Amino acid sequence: MLKIILYPLSLLYRLVVAVRNSMFDTKILKQYEFDIPVISVGNITVGGTGKTPHAEYLISLLEKNFNVAFLSRGYKRKTSGYVLADKNSTVWQIGDEPVQIKQKFPHISVAVCEKRAVGIQKLLSDSSLNIDVIILDDAFQHRRVKPSINILLIDYTQPPNGDLLLPAGRLREPVNARYRANFIIYTKCPSFLQPIEQRIIKKKLNIRPYQNLFFTSIVYGEITPAQKGLALFNNDMRKYSVLLITGIGNPTPLLSYLEPQVGEIKHLEYSDHYHYTASDLDFFKQTYQELGNPEKIIITTEKDLVRIKSVDNPDPDLIRQLYYIPIEIRFLDRTKESFNKRIINYVTENKSNSKLYKR
Repeated sequence: MLKIILYPLSLLYRLVVAVRNSMFDTKILKQYEFDIPVISVGNITVGGTGKTPHAEYLISLLEKNFNVAFLSRGYKRKTSGYVLADKNSTVWQIGDEPVQIKQKFPHISVAVCEKRAVGIQKLLSDSSLNIDVIILDDAFQHRRVKPSINILLIDYTQPPNGDLLLPAGRLREPVNARYRANFIIYTKCPSFLQPIEQRIIKKKLNIRPYQNLFFTSIVYGEITPAQKGLALFNNDMRKYSVLLITGIGNPTPLLSYLEPQVGEIKHLEYSDHYHYTASDLDFFKQTYQELGNPEKIIITTEKDLVRIKSVDNPDPDLIRQLYYIPIEIRFLDRTKESFNKRIINYVTENKSNSKLYKR
């Protein structure tokens, strides 16, 4: 019923998006291009498609041999304009994902700016940074910048075909916007995806000659303590009750991963990028204490941990009980080398200085 009520608004939204895209396609609205590689990572749906772990994969691939910058709009930050991050930057200053990126990759440049073209210009004007390549976070719809490589992520568990545009559905753009992408990556796939299913997906997407299709799955790491210096959690999880705290776009894959391994799960689910408060942390502690099983643990995501620890004076007893599960991506069917080679070759051939990639 709600979809029916919202459907007229979706039609209006579709019209606005179509007019806007047409104005960029016909050059009525100006796009900015830059003389160094700019790699955009984005999607056409709301909710989590795995942008952060894929951006982290690109950073890991490039950072040893190039000066990498990561540029985000800094979703839900309390500042405005261009901000260059440092090791002390907070969630309120730059947003949760940029804080996570800066903490994991302290040697790269991390910045936020609502206007991506302005942000890129600021990064390039700082001669001390000597940027070779810029990774744009969640920029598929930000058409003011024309990226060198446009990577579109599609969640295997929530395919866009047949969905509606906002607000009745989850689509930010019609599905045919996929033709702007150079790379399409189906994310959160099963660890083994039958070749026939891959062919069906490829046929549905109607992949063009200039496009490359890849499939990735999520790989969960060791259960890691929030408090540095403590040992990894390696007890028999089947005996444990888990309080799971998530504020991400799509927690379903994490739930599916944990459920077969643990005794029980109590899931506290919040909206994507939710900013936790002191009262939330008190509620976490109370809920944890009420779990009947004496063998219990609190688990959250890496992104949620950044926001939980941003709360002023978090209860140290809570933090000592808190663990997170890091995630990485894995390319299916030995396509990792093909993807890496295409990215590295492009950056090597198009960066603005003479430093060569060390093979």
